[in-house]
Amino acid sequence: MKNIAVIGAGTMGNGIAHTFAQNGFKVNLIDIADAALKKGIETITKNLDRQVAKEILTDAQKNETLLNIKPVTDLKEGVSEADLVVEAASENLTIKLDIFKKLDAFCKPSTILATNTSSISITQIAAVTKRADQVIGMHFMNPVPVMKLVEIISGYSTSKTTLNHIIKLSEQLGKTPVPVNDYPGFVANRILMPMLNEAIETLYNGVAGVKEIDTVMKLGMAHPMGPLQLADFIGLDVCHAILEVMYEGFKNPKYAPCPLLVNMVRAGKLGVKSGEGFYDYSESRKAEQVSSQFSR
Repeated sequence: MKNIAVIGAGTMGNGIAHTFAQNGFKVNLIDIADAALKKGIETITKNLDRQVAKEILTDAQKNETLLNIKPVTDLKEGVSEADLVVEAASENLTIKLDIFKKLDAFCKPSTILATNTSSISITQIAAVTKRADQVIGMHFMNPVPVMKLVEIISGYSTSKTTLNHIIKLSEQLGKTPVPVNDYPGFVANRILMPMLNEAIETLYNGVAGVKEIDTVMKLGMAHPMGPLQLADFIGLDVCHAILEVMYEGFKNPKYAPCPLLVNMVRAGKLGVKSGEGFYDYSESRKAEQVSSQFSR
């Protein structure tokens, strides 16, 4: 595999493109919006500059990485020669199914189709293609260039050959691939999201404040960041969407999103991406100032 197409220039998409390009792959970064592509390339450049400053990369390696990335707005053009496509669009089933139908038509017969979904069924996505054996999940963690884990999710029909290709490829990226089975939330989010939801419930029930909840988990459980800060970092809309998928998949009320989370998403308070969630990020992206909604 030499040619990679990444669909979506947002946080996960540009991180995935960065990681492949840094490891010598040619990458088409695809998004329908020119502005999103421009922002994605700017983010990649800033992250590469940080790596140079930390002496992880040289200036020459940074420049080579950027040369390996081609921004593309036309899906058919972007994927026609790809050996692997990694979809990193919105965590929305309708959008993903539409993309995979088009990928099945536009890509070479040999192309492997991967999705970075954090909760949606690989089997359901694969079912809209004529190559279900070549559809697989590659759930990267954020920030992609830093985090080592990649959950590799096989759908019902994913072949062993496809699985082995993606495991080997992930290792070439310097990642640690962990194969898991296709059930709602997989492993990472099946365990993580109920914990985040319970932290939100704890706040909702008035047991403790935002900083107090996060401090207990950081100091008592040795977590690098508190659950409310982490929810803000992931995006409260993303947390809500994953919990909804799990709730629908298992029909178990323990996965139902907390009413406070639902209201915050409705109000557009999505965390770091919107400038406010449980913390106020108007002056700093660090979780230093609790949102005024919770500091009364």
